[in-house]
Amino acid sequence: MPSDKRARQRAAREIKQAEIQKVTKRRRNMRRGLSLVVLAAAVILIVVLIGNNSNKTNTAAGGSTTTSTTATTTTTTTTTPVPTTQPLTTAAVVPACPTPTETKRIVWFTKAPPNCIARTSIWKATFVTSVGDFVIKMQASKSFAAVNNFVFLARWNYYNGTFFHRIIPGFVIQGGDPTGLGTGGPHAFPGYSFTGNYPPESCTKTVTAACYQIGDFVMANSNSNSKTQNASTDGSQFFVVLPGGQTQLNSEPTYTLFGKVISGLTVVEKIGTYGTSAGTPTAKVYVTSVKVKQTNG
Repeated sequence: MPSDKRARQRAAREIKQAEIQKVTKRRRNMRRGLSLVVLAAAVILIVVLIGNNSNKTNTAAGGSTTTSTTATTTTTTTTTPVPTTQPLTTAAVVPACPTPTETKRIVWFTKAPPNCIARTSIWKATFVTSVGDFVIKMQASKSFAAVNNFVFLARWNYYNGTFFHRIIPGFVIQGGDPTGLGTGGPHAFPGYSFTGNYPPESCTKTVTAACYQIGDFVMANSNSNSKTQNASTDGSQFFVVLPGGQTQLNSEPTYTLFGKVISGLTVVEKIGTYGTSAGTPTAKVYVTSVKVKQTNG
């Protein structure tokens, strides 16, 4: 039989071995717990990444937001669907009066158009845009050159596929340049200028005269002096007066007034919300088509 000493030694070894097993088991459990924590974190990270990728895919599919970066600034712009349209003219064309159902598109002419409408005729122009429609009424007797020019260009599908390249909230929305540059590009589309009518003489005598009003349809020109009338540089570009814009325009009556919005002013105002104080749009609001039609009143 083992002596008491040996029994005590064996008992001590068993106690020590039990302690070692406890420590080993505790370390194993800690490693197992840590692994579970790491695994759970990985699963959460994967779920978050999948969710973010899904959101990005949905945004791109909707075509609602893009970000453009320039050398000096970064701006976020909302886009609207680009309409399908015919390419720009590659050579200047001698102007001829188009038919009411003309399908060809011409944007470059050698000179101003001939007289294509009656001097007492009344016209309606329906602008179909990417954010809604609005209608303009034009009386040739009040501004024959400008109305004749606009009908001529609209029937040659000049404005189809253009966008409002200059939008200033509380002032105007401006369009009519096929290049979208506001300059007509290297060919200075439409390739000519003409002399529109000047505003009433009373407009030059007092700035309080209501020369321009909300919803007025006006020719843009290349006037560099706001105090000098310069309707001789009228071309294809136009603007529509937004609420508030008439105040500034009435102090510089240098633009040919040739129509007025009679339907869809809320659409015009909506387009105005896509502007900036500098005039650079936060959205390209496209003109899908402009349909002109002679009316009795």
